[in-house]
Amino acid sequence: MLVRLARWCFHRRWATLATWLLLLVGVGVLGNVVVGSDASTEFDIPASESASGFEVLDEAFGENGSSNFRGSIVFRADAGVDDPEVVAAMTALFERVDRIDGVGVVSPYEASGLSQIDPTETIAYATLNLSSRLGQAELMEIGVEINEMLPDIDGLQVEVGGQVLSEFEPPEAELIGLSFAIVILIVSFGSVLAMGLPIGVALFGVGVGVSLVALFSNVVKVPDFATTLGAMLGIAVGIDYALFIVTRYRDETRSGRTPEQATVIALDTAGRAVVFAGMTVVVSLLGMLLIGLEFMSGLGLAAATTVAVTMLAAITLLPALIGFAHGRIEVTRWRGIVAAGFASMTLLGAGLGIDALLLGAPLAVIVLIVGSLVPGLRRELPPRTPKEPRLTLPYLWSRFVQRHPWSMLAIGTAVLVLLAAPVLSLRLGFSDEGNFSEDSTTRRAYDLVADGFGPGYNGPLVVTGRLVEGVDPQTQFGALAGVSAAIGATPGVQSVSPPIPDDPIAPTAVLIQVIPTTSPQDEATDRLVQLLRDTVVPTATDGTGLELFVAGSVAASLDFTDYLSDRLFVFIGVVLVLSFVLLMMVFRSVLVPIKAVLMNIISIAAAYGVVVAIFQWGWLGSIIGVEPAPIEPFVPIMMFAILFGLSMDYEVFLLSRIREEWARTRDAHNSVADGLAATARVITAAAAIMIVVFGSFLLEDDRILKLFGIGLAVAVLLDATLVRMLLVPATMELLGERNWWLPRWLDRILPHLDVEGPAHPAAATDADGEGPAGDRRRDPEPALTGGPPADT
Repeated sequence: MLVRLARWCFHRRWATLATWLLLLVGVGVLGNVVVGSDASTEFDIPASESASGFEVLDEAFGENGSSNFRGSIVFRADAGVDDPEVVAAMTALFERVDRIDGVGVVSPYEASGLSQIDPTETIAYATLNLSSRLGQAELMEIGVEINEMLPDIDGLQVEVGGQVLSEFEPPEAELIGLSFAIVILIVSFGSVLAMGLPIGVALFGVGVGVSLVALFSNVVKVPDFATTLGAMLGIAVGIDYALFIVTRYRDETRSGRTPEQATVIALDTAGRAVVFAGMTVVVSLLGMLLIGLEFMSGLGLAAATTVAVTMLAAITLLPALIGFAHGRIEVTRWRGIVAAGFASMTLLGAGLGIDALLLGAPLAVIVLIVGSLVPGLRRELPPRTPKEPRLTLPYLWSRFVQRHPWSMLAIGTAVLVLLAAPVLSLRLGFSDEGNFSEDSTTRRAYDLVADGFGPGYNGPLVVTGRLVEGVDPQTQFGALAGVSAAIGATPGVQSVSPPIPDDPIAPTAVLIQVIPTTSPQDEATDRLVQLLRDTVVPTATDGTGLELFVAGSVAASLDFTDYLSDRLFVFIGVVLVLSFVLLMMVFRSVLVPIKAVLMNIISIAAAYGVVVAIFQWGWLGSIIGVEPAPIEPFVPIMMFAILFGLSMDYEVFLLSRIREEWARTRDAHNSVADGLAATARVITAAAAIMIVVFGSFLLEDDRILKLFGIGLAVAVLLDATLVRMLLVPATMELLGERNWWLPRWLDRILPHLDVEGPAHPAAATDADGEGPAGDRRRDPEPALTGGPPADT
């Protein structure tokens, strides 16, 4: 199938390119202009106590219930919030905001809002009740509209609080990653076209993929950061996938193949590995649908869609672009190198916001135009002379590791275990608005509330429930007053409201607002929720027949975290079993998949450990720009799904080459070094690109993007260095011939999965693919079966 696809795209290159251009423009306009995106900052709550509480609030209290979106307008007046000029300006602002469709304002100047003025009477806030029918795009527009209304008076600071009202700025960090990718590819491969093709394919795939995500965000709840995460992942894997195919294409042309033959071979060998790796990432990401939460399903769908489209671009658009380039991939002129350098400079300037560097764009155009007239710029760079594989540094390094396998294995394992140690103190939970950038109005509003009222006001709890039918409401409210008193006497509670009925005349439900002494993300607040649920509220309501639920944003986050925590290890277990079976089908071995699974576990645990040390403990936090906070509960699942697929990518690419050398020579020791030498350059380049693309997201303000960026970058770094360059050669040396042992009975029942393709497929046919011109296919080597052989 890939042979026919490669040949079709190669010959019908204009039709293929036109199709992708139509998709890019058509889906882009539809997803970003006509229909638009409706990403969400809200997460759905699984069946839990907080879900039951929100149900009561929705049904009994409606728009006044705490289950709807909330925002705030927080202000500080040097002259005091009761200053006539301040009162006039803020009252006028509240009236204008109250007229916005879907927004209700509770002013601190109203009788019901008097508690919203701090004791010093210099800080106050208005509560904004936002209708639940508002979508994320509408909420962001409301936030922008309110910010434009804010009065400008000396001595008056006004901020807009609430994450749902914060404006989402599209990240530009991926431009920095692309800038460095240009440099890495040119340095690694010495060809401008070999650099440009992978980047072009990745951009096409990501452009179409993120537009599709914007479209289905109107049908499925997709987190607001999912598009950015998908773009980050799509750029990284898109460049990698295209790079593997282009590298194989160049190898084939250097061995004398025609461009068409080389394209077909590249698609039927490296293309198979790309499809296998891409589908593995997609399947693992779609595995998040099994968790049963719309929030996680949307996250998995968004990332999987971008990866799938990027993979399709690699196996369809890339052969067409190669058809345009032909042999020019190997020709690099100085004008191309200089223009690529200016393009890299432009991308870096756009990503960092340095306008002076944007001059690189016109300079690149000038170089390309003038370069045809200046002899020095027209001159071709001399082609690189490839080294004898056994004289390369990767080969020599592998042999060094293989001479000291036990010590190298001990060193590599010790480093990974040390890095993984912090994961033992992993605390899952949601960070609060105190982790926004200090330059954002959301963060300044959060800090003002904390300064004026206490940190707990940023995350109040709600105790709610229905009254017992057939029992006098007055009697029940007498009991509820005792509940309020018991809650107020609980350590960790700053204040508590009296019981508030849904209807003063004929009440059917009640709510009690509880203000903790600690911030929403503080572990002490979690303990307070558990104490209220397990002891205080049940004891206070014992014998009354009342069933009260502890809800609120903190309680909901706690329930969401518990739900995901219970499913985390099940999800990881399913992914590891799947990876073991797939690798066993590919490599016809038992020990190689076991080794791969164990290495995946320890390398990903090490990445988790680094994430905990930085984002939970606060190490290097001042440098990276983050505050200590719990780790968002969906991050470990998402990271594992992504890293599983990426590690399978490198695993298949390296081990398939090692197995090929072993099948050819039956030398279990030199085949490891030969395989490592043959793949080290492309794996190193691919990993370096992923590291800079992922790592560039440290420059974003969003904490979750930083978290994903550093977690994925560290994981890829460890996988490409300690695992592939140290642990793999050491363990394979120790196992020797046992690496390829598979019991006969298992070999008979296990399906064959070929991701390598034949050694010389389809190139031996004529241009139309009609009949072989000589059978050059390699006879596949059978797996070793029976008992494990003695090491040689």
